[in-house]
This record gives sequence, C-alpha cells and structure tokens, in this order.
Amino acid sequence: MSDNHADLIVLGAGPGGYACAFRAADLGCNVVMVDPRATLGGVCLNVGCIPSKALLHAAEILREARHGQDWGLSTGEISIDLDKLRAKKDSIVEQLTNGLVGLSKRRKVQNIRGSAVFTGDQTLNIDGENWTFDQAVIAVGSAPVRLPGWPDDERIWDSTDALELREIPKNLTIVGGGIIGLEMATVYAALGSKVSVIEFMDQIAPGADPEAASILHKALEQEGVTIHTSTKVTGVKASKSALELQCDGAFEGVIKSNAVIQAVGRHSNGSLVDPSAAGVKIDEKNIIDVDSSCRTNVPHIFAIGDVTGNPMLAHRATHQGHVAAEAACGHAAALDTQFIPSVAYTLPELAWAGLTQMQAKEGGIAHKTTSFPWAASGRNLASGGGDGLTKLIYCPHTHQVLGATIVGRNAGELLAECVLAMEMGATLEDISLSVHAHPTLSETIGFSAERALGTLTDL
Repeated sequence: MSDNHADLIVLGAGPGGYACAFRAADLGCNVVMVDPRATLGGVCLNVGCIPSKALLHAAEILREARHGQDWGLSTGEISIDLDKLRAKKDSIVEQLTNGLVGLSKRRKVQNIRGSAVFTGDQTLNIDGENWTFDQAVIAVGSAPVRLPGWPDDERIWDSTDALELREIPKNLTIVGGGIIGLEMATVYAALGSKVSVIEFMDQIAPGADPEAASILHKALEQEGVTIHTSTKVTGVKASKSALELQCDGAFEGVIKSNAVIQAVGRHSNGSLVDPSAAGVKIDEKNIIDVDSSCRTNVPHIFAIGDVTGNPMLAHRATHQGHVAAEAACGHAAALDTQFIPSVAYTLPELAWAGLTQMQAKEGGIAHKTTSFPWAASGRNLASGGGDGLTKLIYCPHTHQVLGATIVGRNAGELLAECVLAMEMGATLEDISLSVHAHPTLSETIGFSAERALGTLTDL
C-alpha cells in the first residue's frame, strides 16, 4: 500500500464535502479531503450563501433606516462605505473558513489543495500525484450557467462576481428571477441601483406558490425593483457607455444597463473529476445518479450535493454528506424525504417545503389549502412588516400536512416548524393544539391550522 492512500477520499470541501469528511472521521475513518480552493467551505461559504446573507443583512439595515420616518425616527442622510461593507462581508467569511480549518485539524482530516481526476475505480491523480483509496465521495458542486451568444464583457457578472461588490451600478439588470436573482435584486436595490429583473417564466421564484410569489413581487416593486415576467432576452449589445438587452415577450424593447447579472441557474461540475474513468455513470447534464444512500453504480464510490441534481441546495448536500459517510463506514443510512426547504432570503423572505398547491393538482393528489394573512398578525404589524402569508397544504381525509409556504419576515426560520410537522406526519390538530407564544410570527402557522378546523378566532 502506497503512502498516498486513504480509507476515504472526499473530492470537494463545500458544505456536503466537509460534512461528509468530518462525519466519517468521527466514525474512525482515515479521511483525505481534496479541493482546489485555498480555503474550505466551497462556493456556499466563500462566494455564495454566507457572503450573500451578509449583504442581505446590510440591505435590511438600509431598508429599516429609510422607513424610519414612518415611525417618527429620522437617521438623516444614509451613506454607504463600500470598502468597509466589503471588508465586513469578507471578515465573516474568513471567520467561518478559519473555523472549518480548526474542526478539520481536530478530526485529523488531511486537506489537500489540488484538482483530482479518477484514473480507475480505486485510483486518483491529484495534481500529478497518484493516490489510492478504499472508498471515495464526489462532492465537487456546481457552477453558474452562462448564457450562450453573449459578448465577453467585464460588466456581465455571474453570482460570484455580484458578491464581490465591485461597484454599485446606476442601472443593473438581472436575467433570471429565481432565488439568486431575487436576492441580488434585494441587495443592489437597497444599495441604490435601479434594478430590473427579467424572468422567462410567468412568475418570479418559479416553482413557488404563485400567491406567495405575487406578494414578494409586489414588495420588491415597492422597493423600486422593476420586474418583467414572461420575457426573454434575445440579444445583447455591448457599447462603451452601456449594455443593451433586447427583450421579447410580455415586455418588448431594449433595456440599457451599466451591469448585468446572469442568474439563470447552475450546472453540475460532475465531469471535472472524470468519474467515467472509475466506471461511474454520468449523464449528458453531468448529473450523477445515486441511490438513497448516495451510492453511485460503483458501490464504493458515492456522490453528494449538486452533482446529484436538483434541488441544488447546501442543506441537502450536508444531509447527503452525513448519509454517505455513515454508509461508507458500514452504518445503515439513507436520505429519503421530499421535505427539503427552499428559501429566498429577500425582503420579505419566501420559503416553502413539501407540496405546493400546483404540484398537488398536477399529481392528482387529494388536498385542501388553508392560510392566514399577515395583515392580521399583531407581531407582523408591530414589527413594521408588510403583506405576508402562511399557507398549508393538507390531506382532506387525514388532515396530515403535505406542504407549506410562508412569505414574510423570517419565513425561512418559521418554515422549520412546518418541515418538522411534515417529517413527523403531524396533522392540523397537532399544530393547532400546540401552544404558540403571543405575539409571534409563528402564531400564523397555528392560526392557519385553526382556520381549516373552524376554530380560529383571530380572523
């Protein structure tokens, strides 16, 4: 056995990769983790989830300050120190990445900075060095989709570029009204850009409940964001003064911008490690198929996170990482759930999990809906909140909760109760008979259940 050997090699140090490596090490495995980045944490921690949330927090502070007049509070003219804001964002990322280094050292996980490719079903080449392994985990994540036919111009950004916070463009256009696009719209509108969002589908946040998406749509417009749905960009021209986007569909015309963010999704990085050299099947979209234990068609090679397809979410990757580690160490483990939450950390937030009303209809699943409008929530109004909604999808026969959507302040936090309820097979009665503190936003979940049961007195 060569010195370059590991019980388990994890390719990728993002949320899924490091969760897998750390869990396997805790179970007594000799683990090597390989990633080309200089820091641990992958896209999410370095150029994704965490820096975007830091900027969204800044956007929330700006919004609260600007609406202070409504409460008789004046902060005077607001100024933005872009260098200081960028430094604050970077310091948060650095604090967390340093923390991961410490966690890795305590677990004796060997970290290699490099790019790996399979050369066989138990061999890898890492920057020219040959390695052998008993088991391996592919966790190399995804990259932003780049639209074809666009000019090569530094004013055309992807999500990573947008989070660098190079400047605050006077006019910013975001192509794609999904979660990433809407979060960037929230940030840059608060910083002072005149933002336009172009979405090909007939609503923003495609896949979310239309009623809830409509509430978010209106809230963003109230903050100065222009949104064009059912619209496609058919051409892009770059001149010295501006980028010109030709649009067709519900909106037809040209939009001129100082910068454009492409936010039309992400694609798997699966092919980067040449899994086919190990006999691992990978499709034309670079997606690797796995079973509930995250095993590929080669039993001792696992795949987790974005390389396994949608939903491409960090928390799904983390759970898959734990499952893969436990399965690799001989434990019975599987991820078998449809209740994976999605959250747009906009102002207000939009969060959902389980079935939406549309999915239930399309699937022919017997269902009913119940909801509670946040205009009737004392906590929401007392906290300066605007329009919002808590909506539950449930079985009309058993009253079991099948899905939940929340739009409003801290919706992503509130959704956790609904996810637990669905995982536990809870009914409307279970939720309504659980005492929720007053006044809280969480009451809206209990009120929604009470409304369906005919026991609601707050509406």
